[in-house]
Amino acid sequence: MNEQLAGGTRVGMVMATIRQRIAGRGLTAGAKLPSIRRMASTLKVSSSTVVDAYERLVAEGAIHARAGSGFYVASQAAPLSLSEVGPKLDRAVDPFWVSRQSLEASDDTLKPGCGWLPPSWLPEEGIRKALRAASRADGSVLADYGSPLGLPPLRQLIVRRMAEHGIEASPDQVMLTESGTQALDLLCRLLLEPNDTVLIDDPCYFNFQALLRAHRVAMVGVPYTASGPDIERLAAVLAAHRPKLYLTNAAIHNPTGAVLSPVTAHRVLKLAEQFGLTIVEDDIFADFEHTPAPRLAAFDGLDRVIHIGSFSKTLSASARCGFVAARPEWIEGLIDLKIATSFGGGRLNAQLVLSVLSDGGYRKHMDGLRTRLSRAMADVAARLEAIGVKPWLMPQAGMFLWCRLPGGADAADVARAARTDNVVLAPGNVFSLSQTATNSMRFNVSQTLDERVFDALRRAVGQAG
Repeated sequence: MNEQLAGGTRVGMVMATIRQRIAGRGLTAGAKLPSIRRMASTLKVSSSTVVDAYERLVAEGAIHARAGSGFYVASQAAPLSLSEVGPKLDRAVDPFWVSRQSLEASDDTLKPGCGWLPPSWLPEEGIRKALRAASRADGSVLADYGSPLGLPPLRQLIVRRMAEHGIEASPDQVMLTESGTQALDLLCRLLLEPNDTVLIDDPCYFNFQALLRAHRVAMVGVPYTASGPDIERLAAVLAAHRPKLYLTNAAIHNPTGAVLSPVTAHRVLKLAEQFGLTIVEDDIFADFEHTPAPRLAAFDGLDRVIHIGSFSKTLSASARCGFVAARPEWIEGLIDLKIATSFGGGRLNAQLVLSVLSDGGYRKHMDGLRTRLSRAMADVAARLEAIGVKPWLMPQAGMFLWCRLPGGADAADVARAARTDNVVLAPGNVFSLSQTATNSMRFNVSQTLDERVFDALRRAVGQAG
């Protein structure tokens, strides 16, 4: 076989040989490795293959080079114990619990509690095509900083996409960010001081709570209904606490799957005007909708409402890219904060997102994805009801089912029990500021199709009961 063609395999074999000798104490810390010529002769590979293997081991810190002397085994860190592999299972079930369990779990872990689609549901070929195009781009795309405001063609595309939901803005009112979470973090830095009060839905996306706690602000919650926030309670909370900011979802609510009604949207904006409230509307699930729901930013004209979004849910959570749309003076402040905290923009990721969104295959992909999610929603709801788990409502779109467990079971206990079966669930109280969702749980239908999820859930509910 051609040496070049098989180089990756042969380089890997040399690296594995060295690692085994180090692990078996055949080579101890500080020991000199065989010369390149000797190792090549021993393993019957070319000298260039050994050079490549040694350089890669240097890059990962296993060995180090001494000019004119050779290669030596690096001082070894303490061996990794099995207890350090994977997430800590004994941590408190708080707003970080689901994220840590999902992000740190092994690939064979089932994750009906996570908030993203399986990789096979995402437009992998479109991303690969965009990567190939990026590899042929001007060197500045691959290596240079982007402008703080972000790639102009992508901002123009975002403006056109927002216009489809009735939100009018100019490209200069849109700033790209590394993610929707970064957009929210920058807004908190711009608009809030420690001990300010922020209004959130109850229940709400659990990372809203985690981020707001990191900014050391006080939080108050308002119950979320099938048509939006409870207006009477909202008015009472605004009068009593005078929050500075209201953080909510646009369109499909997380975790409930509910959709804001036009009447509720109008009343929310009237109250915002009355109490001087700024609203941050998180619209990361926009492309999952079959029929567009009302946007507060559309009714408001980006006066009191700030609109944020990202492409992690429909394109890739690996190529991070989000945006914030706001009135011009706020964008100016956000640009300065972005420079201070992350300097230039992520130009390569923005170019990848632009390439995928501009390709005709993206709309076809989303049409198919919405159909697939609708089928999964019906299937999972039926299978959950068969074991006594009742959906709070049947969402019009999206990936989440907000459900009640049978028999008053404590969802946190159920989640802990299911985790021992290699299943990550999302118990209700991680979403609830008032801790009134003890018996509730959020299911991501795209991640809940494996029969092992239902087997683990049955066992866990039985133990909790």
